[in-house]
Amino acid sequence: MAGQVPLTVCPLSNVRLRTVDTMAGHPLRRMLEAGLKVSIHSDDPAYFGGYLDTNFAAVIGQFELSRGEQAVLARNSIESSFLEEPAKARLCAEVDVWLAAEHL
Repeated sequence: MAGQVPLTVCPLSNVRLRTVDTMAGHPLRRMLEAGLKVSIHSDDPAYFGGYLDTNFAAVIGQFELSRGEQAVLARNSIESSFLEEPAKARLCAEVDVWLAAEHL
């Protein structure tokens, strides 16, 4: 995914601001299928109804995201951050451990 522009998505605020009519109408699934470097974020949680975990839960529930898809979203956010490379590698390794735990 080198060279891609990261896309930060705030699903609850997108619905509240009427960017999309409902969570079901959100393009997140199509964005993932297209291979875009999309990640989930929150936008003014007190006003738009949720912090990061609430936004994540909303899209997981609406789109029935697999653990693999959840890991892609997490890695995208890590890789798009301003962290130093060693910190990014450590966090991505934690995502890999979480994903592998599904098979235990």
